[in-house]
This record gives sequence, structure tokens and C-alpha cells, in this order.
Amino acid sequence: MGRSPFTLAAAVTAALPGAEVTGARALTADGDGRFDSAVASLRDGRELAIRVADDDEAATELAAEALALRALTAGARAMLPFRAPEYIGETRLDDARALVTELLPGFQIEAAHVPAGRGAAESMGAAIAAVHAMPTSVVRGAGLLTRTSQESRDEIERLVDAAAATGRVPARLTVRWREAVADDDLWRFESTVTLGGVQSTSFLFDDDAERGPEVSGIVGWHALSVGDPAVDLAWLSTAPDAAADVQAAYARAADRTPDAALEVRGRLLAELEFARWLVHGDSLRRPDIVDDAAALLEALADGLHADDLTVITARNEGVDSAMDALDRVPESTVAAVDTSMQTDAYNPDELWRDEDLDSETSEAAHRAEVGSLETEDLSAVRSVSAQADDEGRTSTAPHDSDVQRERAATEGEPEDEAQRAARAALQRWKSSDSE
Repeated sequence: MGRSPFTLAAAVTAALPGAEVTGARALTADGDGRFDSAVASLRDGRELAIRVADDDEAATELAAEALALRALTAGARAMLPFRAPEYIGETRLDDARALVTELLPGFQIEAAHVPAGRGAAESMGAAIAAVHAMPTSVVRGAGLLTRTSQESRDEIERLVDAAAATGRVPARLTVRWREAVADDDLWRFESTVTLGGVQSTSFLFDDDAERGPEVSGIVGWHALSVGDPAVDLAWLSTAPDAAADVQAAYARAADRTPDAALEVRGRLLAELEFARWLVHGDSLRRPDIVDDAAALLEALADGLHADDLTVITARNEGVDSAMDALDRVPESTVAAVDTSMQTDAYNPDELWRDEDLDSETSEAAHRAEVGSLETEDLSAVRSVSAQADDEGRTSTAPHDSDVQRERAATEGEPEDEAQRAARAALQRWKSSDSE
């Protein structure tokens, strides 16, 4: 390591035959201290970044980065509201792998310094959502890694077991992580294209005079894959000021069914980074790394609160957020999109009738029709709810008897019977999902 920028810039001509290098300088970002890196200025005005790895791990990362950037075809790049570096070429320098890419302009913001509100935080959330909205064929076609939700879960389980086997993980963390792995509801998600572990420094910004900093580019594509979208939000644990706004902007821009456990998995994955560091040190037989990771895990265990990884709470909030979001969807959009809230507990086409049911006969017939609808057996859900109550978690959704009493109390009001039945069914749906 320690090659000069001029030496590195000279190697650019091997990756890009015919290039005329007119200048060179150190690359102060995107190197992460694991590469020799430099910026080469070309006569045609372009600036290229060259990175050279001297160890196998860094070389593997550069090879993966090259494959990922080549997978981003012109069509795929056109789907992104920001730029990704163009792949220029590869070469070798003193038997070490070297990768040459386009240098993107922009500045970076450390996670702890990302401000809340409009600007950087909201732009970052929207940028992550744009990556996750890419078709999975972009990744599959390039032969990059793909994981189902179950495969992601299995990988986490193996990591927890490997970390626990070292004997250096506090028992509290081992129990906490294994309970999370065992929670089926936590792992019901749709796999998406992911960057595989984005960091705050992966984002490059332009400063807009009115809107503030906006994402203009993303670097660090070496872990491009299909998997758990939460992996690209785990870094928010280090951005306390901006986390809520990034999450909110991501949720607004995402084009999938809301994932109520997304935030919980993100926190879990952030905690498990310490476990990865521990397992890494143990596999290399590096006591210094193992001791460092063990100290971090002890500090993590000491600083945890009882409800930090409570999946039930997150699911309740996710249901409320999803319902609030539906209220903001224009009616023209609702007609074209299946919101997946249409369960076999009721038929919306039958419940949402015109308000002017002007005869007692038709109204009575309609009530009989609603009452005869086949409903889902929720006895298993009620047993789960009862068990949750024994553990101190109380559902705030009304029971069926409460709904019936409310219906009887409002019988004389002009409100349509069908609408009351619809709200009762929706409350039963929410109650069953929240527990």
C-alpha cells in the first residue's frame, strides 16, 4: 500500500487504452482506508477514480463492484433519480486488482451529522426506495446473489449461532436475537433489489438553494443483490436526528405493501454488525478483534432498553401508518390498486352502498345480506391475544361485544348501517393483525 497518485493515474491508461492523463490527485473519499486510490484527470475533461487492493478481501470487493456496475444497464440507470458510477475498466498493478470508474461529483455527510427535516434526510429515504423499486431481473440477469425472506432469516440464525459459540456474547443479547429469529411475523417481507448495506457516506449530495442537500449519486455498489430491504436501513441507528425522516420518506416513496417489521429488522441487523465483527475476528484467530467486538457487545447489552426490539409494538404502529396512508390515496388511484386489505371477512362491493337506501325493506334486506357474509375463524388469533395480555400487552382494539353495543347505541342515528358494519369488520381486521 502507499502508492502515489501519479503511479495509480498512470495505470488508468491500461484500463482505458488511448486515455490521455493530464493530472492526478489523491482520492479522499470512497477508499475506506482499505485501498490505494487516486483521481486521474483526462484531457477530454473527465475525471476517473482508480482503486487498487492489496489483500484478498478488498480484491473480492472490487471484483463484485465491477460486476454490479456492469449490471446497471442504461435502462436500469434511467430508473434511478440519481447517478451511479460508470464502469470504465480493470487492470492489475503489481499483481493487485485495480478498478477504474467514473468519478461522481458531490459531497458526503457523516451519519451523525445528517439533519432532520427536508433536504438530505428525505432525499436519502427516496433514493433508497428507488433502488428497492428496481426490477430484480437486473440482479438475477447478472448472476448476482439473491435471497428469499427465509434464506435471509436462515443466514441471520447461522450468524447468531456462530457468535454465541465464541462464548463472548452476553446472554441477554443471545436470547434477544434468537427470539427475533423465531418471530415468524418479523420475516414476512418481499425481497427487493438492495445495495446490501448502504452507509451514509454512500450518498453524494448537491446543495439546492431552495430544497437543501439532495442526493445526486450513490457509490458503493459491491454488495448489490436481492434480499431484505432492511439491510439498507440498518445504518439509521447511527443517525439519530435523521432516522425518522429517512424512514418516513422511504415509506412514502416505496411502491410495495407496507412492511410493518422493517424498522425492527433494521435495528436487529445493526446490532448484528457487532456479531459479524466478532465472528470475523474469531475466524481469523485475531484476539484483538475478538476483544474489541466483545467490548462493543457488552456496551450494547448494557445500553439496551426492554422495548428496543419489540416486534408487537412495531406491527401495531405499522397497521396504523398503513391505514393513515390509505386515507391520503386519491380515489382514482384506489380504484386501480389492490390494497390487500380485502379479506374474506367482508366484501367491499357489498358493504359500500349508496347512502340513499330509501326503503325499510331494502335496508332490512341489506342488513340480512351483511349478516350472512361468511367470516374468518379468528379463534386462533384470540388465543394469541389472550396470551399477549398475560404477558402485559393489552390490545386497544374493541372486542366484538363492544362493537355490538356501540351498534345498538347508535341504531337511531342517520349513519348508514353498511358503513357501521364496514368499520366493525375493519376493527376486527386491525385487532387480529396487531396481536
